[in-house]
Amino acid sequence: MNEASPVLRKSAATRQRVLDAAARIFRERGYAATTLGDIAEAAGLRTASLYYHFESKEELVEEVLRIGTTLVSDAVRRAVEDLPAEADFRTRLTVAIATHLDALLRLTDYTSADIRIIGHVPPEVRAKVWPLREAYGEFWQELLRSGRANGAIRAGADLGLLRVLILGTLNYASEWYKPGLKPVGAIAAEATAMVLDGILAPSAMHRQPA
Repeated sequence: MNEASPVLRKSAATRQRVLDAAARIFRERGYAATTLGDIAEAAGLRTASLYYHFESKEELVEEVLRIGTTLVSDAVRRAVEDLPAEADFRTRLTVAIATHLDALLRLTDYTSADIRIIGHVPPEVRAKVWPLREAYGEFWQELLRSGRANGAIRAGADLGLLRVLILGTLNYASEWYKPGLKPVGAIAAEATAMVLDGILAPSAMHRQPA
């Protein structure tokens, strides 16, 4: 197999530097307040040089959003698929939550930029990346369906609402989580317990209101 030429390797490295800078700036400033000049400066390039890699700001932000969604989605799918076939629903949900949080917090620029600006990019950009988000949402929906099918989730639960609540809560962690807090695995276990077991102590479960 032929190795990539030095020119191609340099081009790929520069493109990656542009994407990393774009993800960081989009995360910090939002979409509307970010210019190609800002990204070029952060990447150590002239603005004109960006056009060698991306034709427009829209194309650049589309790729940042695509990477942000794919990084999380692929990590969660692999983690759940790698579990033993006999793993129960609580185990699979805990792993899905933990992996989503880990990817979200560890790959913070891309994933946080995705969460922050998806509602502010041009509609045509959002339309191009939306199928990826829908596919990831369907993965979670199927995971929750399996929980209801085996009796772990009560029959009348609104799974669509439950999915939105879980993912919305997890995604907001990018705003409040700071290194040095509880390990991500511990937070995931607590979140899973709250989702599946609720927050009321057994003594309060059937207590009549005053």
